[in-house]
Amino acid sequence: MHPAPSVIAFSTLSGLGFGLLFWLGISTSPPTGLSAFIWFAIAFALACGGLMASTFHLGHPERAWRAFSQWRTSWLSREGVCAVVALMALGLYAAALVFLEQKITVLGWIGAALALGTVFTTSMIYAQLATVPRWKTTLTPALYLSFSLAGGALLSGQITRAIVLLMIAAGIQLIWWKRGDAAFQDSGTDLGTATGLGERGTVRSMAHPHTSPNYLMKEFIYVIGRKHAQKLRVIAFSLTFVVPLVLLFLPFNHVFALLAVLSHLTGVATSRWLFFAEAEHVVGLYYGMR
Repeated sequence: MHPAPSVIAFSTLSGLGFGLLFWLGISTSPPTGLSAFIWFAIAFALACGGLMASTFHLGHPERAWRAFSQWRTSWLSREGVCAVVALMALGLYAAALVFLEQKITVLGWIGAALALGTVFTTSMIYAQLATVPRWKTTLTPALYLSFSLAGGALLSGQITRAIVLLMIAAGIQLIWWKRGDAAFQDSGTDLGTATGLGERGTVRSMAHPHTSPNYLMKEFIYVIGRKHAQKLRVIAFSLTFVVPLVLLFLPFNHVFALLAVLSHLTGVATSRWLFFAEAEHVVGLYYGMR
């Protein structure tokens, strides 16, 4: 899959933003007044900024509103609906904290649940695709949710929770990579099934179906060298988990805390790039490129 910058920015920023909103929503002693305004402003900026970035990957961003009408069948539509309702609920919750210094517990919990629901629906956009064996697994929602919760805990300064959740997310990431490397081969899909000629014998590609690249080849066929991917995995894992964990185990320091957040954010963006770059779409078989 072609790793579009807009989708990488969306999944990175919105995941962190909704993760922070979740922790703010369930907090037993949430900030109030100006402090609440600052925290929620950061969370909404990340969540909304990510959602806005995702529209740039559309051919006609002005038509994005139409996606809301397909919530019965589309995970993309469910994501949009869930995100809007979550932001509305948490917006009211934040307003009460900022202007009235009152905590509406029920509203906070509802908003927190919807924030996680948004992350889950985002992950299901990819996890439902049988055409991308690497994504077609329950580990994909687990990966997105663990990243969101860990990043939100890290950003909100909950050190103990952040340490535990970063370790859990690190484990899920390693398992996801290991399972994904064999997913395409294990799917049983090959050039014979892609062309429908497999029953007649071994199928080989003599030439590409097109003389020049088309939309499918540009968007769904992206080849990354194994050595290059392994190096990026090490970088992504180190920045996302190792560096933040080392900094969190040191005596608390605001500079260290900021570096931990920046390292995690950079690592997640790198991991998301790999998420798309390593995704092998079965359409590549038809073009003899798998």
